[in-house]
Amino acid sequence: MNREELIERITREVLSKLRNVPLAGSEGPSEDKFKLTPADLPPYIDHTLLKPDACVSMVEKLCEEAIQYRFYSVCVNPYWVSFCARKLRGTGVKVCTVVGFPLGANDSRTKAFETRNAIENGADEIDMVINIGALKSRDLKTVEEDLWAVKRACRPTTVTKAIIETCLLSDEEKVLVSELIKKVGFDFVKTSTGFSTGGATAHDVALIRKTVGPKMGIKASGGIRTFEDARLMILSGATRLGTSSSVKIVSG
Repeated sequence: MNREELIERITREVLSKLRNVPLAGSEGPSEDKFKLTPADLPPYIDHTLLKPDACVSMVEKLCEEAIQYRFYSVCVNPYWVSFCARKLRGTGVKVCTVVGFPLGANDSRTKAFETRNAIENGADEIDMVINIGALKSRDLKTVEEDLWAVKRACRPTTVTKAIIETCLLSDEEKVLVSELIKKVGFDFVKTSTGFSTGGATAHDVALIRKTVGPKMGIKASGGIRTFEDARLMILSGATRLGTSSSVKIVSG
């Protein structure tokens, strides 16, 4: 059995199981299942500013808020990585950046160069957009090679997240690519860029969780604007949240 046949078999098996299993969070957040308060959320949050018109005062404020509220990281475009690394040195707040953002259609060598450059500038975490077009063309070889290009460009300590843009994929494609991401050894599957037609949903987070198992990270991003949104994503299986509404969320 070749690699493609094996992946197809795994996809069919996972989808078959999911058809008869309710997805976590599909009926809304449950206080009995998992009690969360706004004060519990800062360690989950990548405090995000990816707007194209972000200026120095906005990025400086982002860093100050991350320090004040003890968010896990700031997530910024590559241009701002060195600035944030200097601002956040010694604070415990990590620096996260994006690669191949927001379309994922860059050449793999370009993504690898972006990754190395970002790490040299101080990035602790890399959020890479997969080759969505290759996935939808069922060119799994290209998708996997693209993932490996970024993975190999990272240091052993670099946290890696692969953005799959769930709003553009079928459930079968979400399962298929999540399995590939786990196989390559990324640390997280991330739902969305926040720049496409939709963001994170409880259904997608739960589907990814059932696919990758209990240990792999899942970052829910896109459209998470309230405490209830954030709690629902965590109840559904997310271990990290990407949001620009962080202060509002942790303030309840």
